[in-house]
This record gives sequence, C-alpha cells and structure tokens, in this order.
Amino acid sequence: MMIRVRASPNSKKSDIKDQCDNCFSVKIDEPADEGKANRRLIEILSDHFNVPKSSIRITRGLKSKDKMVEISAVKE
Repeated sequence: MMIRVRASPNSKKSDIKDQCDNCFSVKIDEPADEGKANRRLIEILSDHFNVPKSSIRITRGLKSKDKMVEISAVKE
C-alpha cells in the first residue's frame, strides 16, 4: 500500500491524523537532522499500522515534508 504523508518534524509530541484516503498528517517529536525525523516517522507508522518497521519504506521525499511511503505488509 502506498500512502502520502505530510511530516511536521520538531513537534512537542508525536501524532498521526488521517486526512483523506491514504493521506496522513504526522507530527514528529524529532528534529529533521541526519535522518532522525525519518526514522521516527517509520516508528510512528509502524505502531499505527501494526506492522514491523522493516515493512515500511520512504520511496519519495527523504528531504521533504511531503513524502510517499510504501507499507508492504499491512495487517487488518
């Protein structure tokens, strides 16, 4: 499954909100420094979708707030 993510690094706490079909707004409690925010984003999505972190891959937007993320093993 592919999803769009609007990331907001350096937030006081982490939070995820469903914006539309396969679109999410994610507040990240890490700075956008040396990939810390991207690693934390993967942890947040892993918890939200109940999949291992290894099933999540940022395919586009590694250095952008707008990202495309692939989740390969969604359990429902």
